[in-house]
Amino acid sequence: MFGISKEIIERLKKQYPAGTRVELVSMNDTYRELVPGEKGTVLVVDDIGTIHVNWDCGSSLGIAYGEDHCRKITE
Repeated sequence: MFGISKEIIERLKKQYPAGTRVELVSMNDTYRELVPGEKGTVLVVDDIGTIHVNWDCGSSLGIAYGEDHCRKITE
């Protein structure tokens, strides 16, 4: 499972259920068009820990566990 424990995957799934609003903090991808501060809605957390997000700007890049960072928005 790419070195990510089942416990971490389950924690991510509970922390970021579908519909959770998130804000991008950082992304380690030189080809991305997303910038910190972008907001979106979580679609799903997959079994390798990627948080798939439908970004408000139209992008659908996922947040890769251990590489990228987002935070929950509590509005």
